[in-house]
Amino acid sequence: MKPDLLNSLLQVETATLGHAITEGFMTPAMQCATSEKRCCGPALTVSLPGDDGYSLPLALLKARPGDVLVIERLNDDRHACWGAVMTEAALQAGISAVVLDGYITDIGAVRAAGLAVWCKGRSPVTTKAGKTGGSVNQTVTCDGVRVGPGDIVLADENGVVVLAPEQAEALAAQALEIQARELPIIERIRLGESLASIYYGQQ
Repeated sequence: MKPDLLNSLLQVETATLGHAITEGFMTPAMQCATSEKRCCGPALTVSLPGDDGYSLPLALLKARPGDVLVIERLNDDRHACWGAVMTEAALQAGISAVVLDGYITDIGAVRAAGLAVWCKGRSPVTTKAGKTGGSVNQTVTCDGVRVGPGDIVLADENGVVVLAPEQAEALAAQALEIQARELPIIERIRLGESLASIYYGQQ
């Protein structure tokens, strides 16, 4: 991922992209469970069935610094596949953030480690050893959004969006223009103008 594109996207709010596009957004159930810093990077994808976390360590072998680990939980609604040990391993591998449409555990340790994780909540019921399932670096569906290896993932306090690499540069430029236009509008409101006057010319 080009450094200039990464720097541009790190200035973009996911909510600003919501003014321009409707596809690629994960649902509001996907919340940042740790620090709500903005994160962006190419997707490293993993698919995990049920209580099987076998493929997560294998995925980290393929990690490049700055990757966002995207984990498809295949509609599992019970098991936490992420915790303190995986967090330390991910940080050592250079993972910049984790997005999973399921649950995590060890929330205190994950927060203390400083890794940003977006998920649906927490659970004390964890994946089990002795499994051999899942897949790495194949297209997955995470929280209803198709994510391919190398797709651009942008996540912040408002949510998570996935962008096709060939669209990311143009969308970043469009979003930054929108954000720049908002600043003088906010200042005019602070000075006493109504939004109806600014938008529609009505007093």
